Amino acid sequence: MRDALEALAKFLAQHGTTVNETARTEIDFTEAHGIYVRLLRGATSRTQTFEAFQRNLHSASNLDRDDQSYFARMIRGNTIYYKDWLDADEARHRMRYKWLDFFNDYDLLLCPAAASAACPHDSVGERHQRTILVDGKPVPTTDQLFWAGISTLVGLPTTVAPIGLTGSGLPVGVQIIGMGYDDLACIGFADLLEREYYAFVPPPGYAD
Repeated sequence: MRDALEALAKFLAQHGTTVNETARTEIDFTEAHGIYVRLLRGATSRTQTFEAFQRNLHSASNLDRDDQSYFARMIRGNTIYYKDWLDADEARHRMRYKWLDFFNDYDLLLCPAAASAACPHDSVGERHQRTILVDGKPVPTTDQLFWAGISTLVGLPTTVAPIGLTGSGLPVGVQIIGMGYDDLACIGFADLLEREYYAFVPPPGYAD
């Protein structure tokens, strides 16, 4: 996947695009990911039964303060107090302003859509207990949320476009992130990639 993204950056540079591979915001992405999971799990907690909420509240109260595992973040998000939600939301909006500064200098941010290409289906155990292989090493499947959270946390538009295949024939995509409300720039860039760089190819056995 890294090779595919680097090949795209090289292609863009060769065709007159200004590419900066070291451009960064001043955002602490470890903090951003933690806030994203907290708010995400808070937003999806409504379907808990009262009994499940009480169990999760008990589990949250017994967590080590330094525990930043996905499970701990999930349980805290499932039982978040409104005051803590407001603090997380405030932090989210401060990050939005930092992204605004970034997009004053750059039109788009190109990054992975996920930490790996498609992985074998696995429904054994709880989600936070499952792993996938990244660079040959098992990592939690929930780490995949990191790349989705970059744009989702702060409400930035994003479009994912295909840019090639892995050595084993799995599709690789690039996530195209733009400044707030500039959805058409992301979609337009994806359209350019399809016409000038790489177009979607249906897998063998599938019709267009």
